[in-house]
Amino acid sequence: MDLSRASYLGGTSGEGGRLLEGGNAASRPSEIRQRHIAMATLGSDNIASPTDSVIKISPPAIRPEDDEKETFMSIFFQVVAPLFVAGVAMVGAGIYLDTVQHWKVFEEVLEIIILVPALLGLKGNLEMTLASRLSTEANLGKMNDPKEQWNMIFGNLCLVQCQAVVIGLLSSVVAILLVVVFHHKINISHAIMVCACSITTASIASFLLGLVTVGIVVGSMYFKINPDNVTTPIAASLGDITSLVLLSYIATGFYHTLDEYLWVPVIVIIGFLVLMPVWVYITANNNYTKHVLTTGWSPIISAMLISTVGGLALGHFIKEYKTLTAFQPVINGIGGNLVSIQASRLSTALHKYVSLGELPEGTKILISPIKVFTSKGLHALTSRVLISLVVPGHVVFAFVITYLQTGNFSPGSLFLSLYLGAALLQVTILLFLAYILTHYFWKQGVDPDNTTIPYLTACGDLLGIILLGLVYKFLELIGGKENQAL
Repeated sequence: MDLSRASYLGGTSGEGGRLLEGGNAASRPSEIRQRHIAMATLGSDNIASPTDSVIKISPPAIRPEDDEKETFMSIFFQVVAPLFVAGVAMVGAGIYLDTVQHWKVFEEVLEIIILVPALLGLKGNLEMTLASRLSTEANLGKMNDPKEQWNMIFGNLCLVQCQAVVIGLLSSVVAILLVVVFHHKINISHAIMVCACSITTASIASFLLGLVTVGIVVGSMYFKINPDNVTTPIAASLGDITSLVLLSYIATGFYHTLDEYLWVPVIVIIGFLVLMPVWVYITANNNYTKHVLTTGWSPIISAMLISTVGGLALGHFIKEYKTLTAFQPVINGIGGNLVSIQASRLSTALHKYVSLGELPEGTKILISPIKVFTSKGLHALTSRVLISLVVPGHVVFAFVITYLQTGNFSPGSLFLSLYLGAALLQVTILLFLAYILTHYFWKQGVDPDNTTIPYLTACGDLLGIILLGLVYKFLELIGGKENQAL
C-alpha cells in the first residue's frame, strides 16, 4: 500500500499530523521505521492485542504491501450494505417499540421504559466493543491460528456474559432510583421484577449477539473483507430488535408472576449471581480477556448511566408524542453504527503503526471539527463516507416508517427537514468525538477498542433522544401537530 494512506489519523501538519508520509518505507519518520524493523525481527508474538488495555503495546511488523489501498468508493461499498441491513432491522425495532409501549407492563411499570435505551445500548457497551476487539485482532493476524482463535472467542464470550450481568443489574437499580427521585414512588415487587428482567434480557441478548459478532468477524476473514467496516453494523442490526423482543416478553412473563410467584424472579436473580464467579474465573485466566476484566468497567458503566438518563428523557417524550418511539431506535442506531465504524478503524490503525501511549508524529488530540472531514488523511475520508450516508439512509427509513404506520409514503416535509438536520448534527458531533476520544485514550495508555465505543454510542443515544424530542417540541411550538411527523 502507499504509506501515505495511514495518514488518515491526521491531516495537514499540525492538525492531526501525518502518521506516515510519502510512498515508501524510507519516507516514514525514522523512529517509526526503526521500530518496525525491530518488530520484524521479534516475530508475530509481539503483535498488539486490543485486550491488553493498560499494558505496553508495541506495533506489529506490518509491511506496507500487506494492506490494500482504500478509496471513497471501496469504503462506501463495504459499509453501505451492512448499514442498510442494520437500518431495516432498526425500523423494525422502532415499529415494535411503538407497539409494545402500549402493553400493560410498559404502561404500569415505568422502569421498563427507562431500561429500553440502557438495554439497547448493550450493543454499544458490549457487542460493539467485542466486535472492535476481534476486528483489530483479525487485522493484526492474531486470529489466523485456529487454537488462538478459539481461546480468543471463548474468553471474550465469557467476558461479555460477566459484563452483561453486571450492567443488567446496575441499569435496573439506576432505573428504580430514577423513578424514586423523579416520581416519588417505589414498588418492591416491581423493583424485583425489573432487576430480574434486566439481567435476563442482558445475558441472553449478549450471548446471542456475541455469537453473531464472532461469526461475522470469522466470515469477514474468510471473504477477505475488512471486519472494521462490516462487523459493528451487522451485529447492531440484530441488537435492537433482539433486545426489545426479549425485554417485552420477559417483562410480560415476570409481570404475570408477581401476584402469586414472586419467588420466580428472585430465583432468577440468584441464579445469575451464582454463575458470575464462573465467568470471572474463565475470563481472568484467559490471556486475551484478563486485562479487560480489570480495566474495562469504567467505560461500560459510564455509558450505561448516560443511556439510562436517555431513558428518562425517552419516558418523558413518549408521554407527549406517541409516534416518537417509531423513530427513536433508527436515529440512535444509525448514529451509533456510523461512529462505531470510525472508532474501530481509528483504533486498528493506531494498533498497526504506533505503540500504546504514543501518537503518530505531529498528531494532536484536539483538532478542528472541520478537519475531521476536510483533512487529507484517511480518517477524514472515512468521515466523509459516513456522513454522506446519513441523509439518504434516514430519508429511506423515514418513508418506510411512515408507510408502515399510515399506509402512504408522505412524511411531513417540515418534520423530515428537521429530522434530517437533527440526524446530521448528531453524527457530526459523534465523528468529532470519535477522533478526540480514540486518540485521548490511546495517549493515556488505555486501549480504545475497550473504551471509545461505549461512550460514543451512549452519547449518540442521549443526543438522538434529545434532538428527536426537540424536533417534536419545535413542531408543537410553531402550531404544528404531531401527525405532521407522519
